[in-house]
Amino acid sequence: MTNGLARSSVRFRPASFVGTLVALLLGAAVVVACGVLLQTGLTASLEPTRYAHAPVVVAAEQAVKIEQKVADDTETQEQATPERARTDAALVGRLAGLPGVAAARPDTAFPLPAGDRAPALTGRGFAALGIAGPGDKLVEGRAPGANEVVLDADTAHAARLAPGASIKLTAPGGTADYRISGLAAAQRTGPTAWFADATADRLSGHPGRIDAVAVQPREGVSTAALAAQVRQAVGNDARTYTGDGRATVEHPALGEARTVLMGLGGTFGGYATMTAIFVVMSTVALATGQRAREFALLRAIGATPRQIRRTIAAEAMLVAPVAAALGILPGLALARWWFGQLVERGAVPADIRLDVGPLPMLAAVLACTLAALTAGFLAARRPSRMRAAQALGEAAVEPPRPGKVRTVLGLVFAAGGVTAAAVASSLDGTKAAQIAMGVVMCFMLAVALLGPWLARAAAAVLGVPLRAGGAPGSLAADNARANARRLASAITPIVLVTAFCGTLLVLQSTIRHTSGENVRAGVTADHVIGATGPGLPAGTAERAARVPGVDTAVGVLRTGVVYETAGQLGTAPVLGVDGDPARLPKVLDLGVRGGALADLGRAPDTIALSTTLADALGARVGDRVPLWLGDGTAARPAVVAVYDRGLGVAQALLPRAAVAAHVTAGFDSQVLVADAPGADPAAVAAALGAQAGAAVTDRAGFVARSDKDLEISGWANTVMAAVLGGFAAVSAANTLVMTVLDRRREVALLRLAGTTRGQVRGMMRWEALLVASTGLAVGAVIAGLTLVPVARGVANAAPYVPPMLALPLAAGAVLLCLAATGMPVRALLRTRPVVLGAARQ
Repeated sequence: MTNGLARSSVRFRPASFVGTLVALLLGAAVVVACGVLLQTGLTASLEPTRYAHAPVVVAAEQAVKIEQKVADDTETQEQATPERARTDAALVGRLAGLPGVAAARPDTAFPLPAGDRAPALTGRGFAALGIAGPGDKLVEGRAPGANEVVLDADTAHAARLAPGASIKLTAPGGTADYRISGLAAAQRTGPTAWFADATADRLSGHPGRIDAVAVQPREGVSTAALAAQVRQAVGNDARTYTGDGRATVEHPALGEARTVLMGLGGTFGGYATMTAIFVVMSTVALATGQRAREFALLRAIGATPRQIRRTIAAEAMLVAPVAAALGILPGLALARWWFGQLVERGAVPADIRLDVGPLPMLAAVLACTLAALTAGFLAARRPSRMRAAQALGEAAVEPPRPGKVRTVLGLVFAAGGVTAAAVASSLDGTKAAQIAMGVVMCFMLAVALLGPWLARAAAAVLGVPLRAGGAPGSLAADNARANARRLASAITPIVLVTAFCGTLLVLQSTIRHTSGENVRAGVTADHVIGATGPGLPAGTAERAARVPGVDTAVGVLRTGVVYETAGQLGTAPVLGVDGDPARLPKVLDLGVRGGALADLGRAPDTIALSTTLADALGARVGDRVPLWLGDGTAARPAVVAVYDRGLGVAQALLPRAAVAAHVTAGFDSQVLVADAPGADPAAVAAALGAQAGAAVTDRAGFVARSDKDLEISGWANTVMAAVLGGFAAVSAANTLVMTVLDRRREVALLRLAGTTRGQVRGMMRWEALLVASTGLAVGAVIAGLTLVPVARGVANAAPYVPPMLALPLAAGAVLLCLAATGMPVRALLRTRPVVLGAARQ
């Protein structure tokens, strides 16, 4: 019987299930897209190219790890290093002496920018020749000496160079002329230059440290046996890689890509899935609640509560899997677009492939089906348990107030949102931003549960101005007071759109605005020398300081550090500054609150911190702060200054000498130049450009090299706002259409009582404006409660709401409500009142 009722309901009343179908389809699409990104992050791999012929590779762990006790368990926290982590070169000798090792070749790479006669090259030590396989060998000439170099044959022929010719090369360790002593086989990894091992060690910028060791086995030694020997020999000094794990050493960006994909697919995917389930449950509950009269009639003719619940379950099993399955293809399309954008922005290597497996699809179908079942059961629980006469009465007249359990739960979630917002205000920027969406979700659940109370309050507050609008306004005010539950179901999606979009977009605008203000006020240099390649040659700052008309030239090397706060690891952008620290204030005015930037570098283990990072670390001037440099090397520098303008400039300043050996490429990112009094800025800029051979801009050029993580984070926030906001907007329109179409009987009675079509349309327009204004107001309050502490933690500033963001968002919500209300009303008014009245009989 119950299956027959379910099939009949879907077959003969399809309009009642269209809204549910749309919500389930969109929810499944979002879950599938996030699930595919998460699965790709978990399984992302690349095949080794350079190390394809080295069965075992030894390298440093490309992450910082800490362990902490949680109850009786030990949890490991991990954070990828901002720069390439390296291992001790002495490890090569230790490995070469193992009984199962035939050869242990050290491998290190450093960039050589393009010059007059050669393209951009990768510098290596000559001992690394042969790692790529038997064909990786010298094909002409001899091994390089102290001032010599070997080029790959393709590069040499393209540049018309031969053994005996001279070439000028710039490395992190300096610029010099080198004689070409020989040519090597063409390289699959690109143009390469090999130096004598001692020369390469000096030029790399990190003497005594190497990227990896490629280990070859003796004849008859298996890869597993070799790996076991190597693993025992290196102990905790390095990590042993085999199989596809070797690609992690070859492509350090692979680890960062996994972090980005798992962050988007996991963190954002969790919030997106909760939002999808929230919207699905709201829509299903609304659709089920609109059938209260039908359930009451079923009770009147003898249907048991169990039969009604089984009917709802059967309907969910008929509609939910089909709708979720229809959402799979749009979800895959969204995932492919999302992944492609990450590749274009350099956050994910182009060789990684999107992993499309069955698990995200099954998860989407299961989540949507369970959400539909749960929402249907909860919505039908009360009418199915009532006596038939009581059920008919409640179906005709809305209950006077929500249940006690619902009200208490709503107040609990509201208190949870306030508490989470207060906690966010005490955290650093990254952690505060991560909590932001959780704060919004708490408040959204509170709004969903306390919706009828909010609707009654809105009707009471806005009822007076509505009644001034004549008969349509009075009708709208009376309807709002009498049907608070229906009004709440329409308001909630608008709150969702406003809260999510407002939080994400305003947070991003605050970060951009504060970053711009800090750069404009903090970078006081007259000129910025920037690099188009891996960086500026060593000594650029010193040569710039000798240009006539220049008072101060300070080189800055962009890197990062890893720090720990509250048991969690985070990263922060850092500037390694060169030159006399006493001259630093002439090019940077960072708003020092304590200490002095002039003390930076007077000792090698000193650091200046932004107030945001200092608060996160609980540090003051004179304290030593534990952190890890870019390559994971532990350090405890002393704080010599704390400053305000960190966002957009750097969260910390370190002496260049302290970080140069711990970066992937030891080139200065920029040189900041201050003119001498009375100097001609144009003449100085021209002289700097001619001398440095690089682009010279004003202080605005400093923004062009902003932190990559900040750019990716900003783009991700915008995409999150678009996905969640678009989903919520469609759901809002869907809900509004459902509520209007459910009012056939009410519209028919109004028409039979003499109300004109224009008055009905006017009433609906006023109600739409009531819904829009209430949803915008409540959503803005939620966004404000979320953003005030989070903006303080992220940007150390109040939220910045640009008018060109707030006005379109408000106008969009109003137009959405008017359109989603107006179109179905026009359809209802095309039918004669008598027919409309009979439609619900």
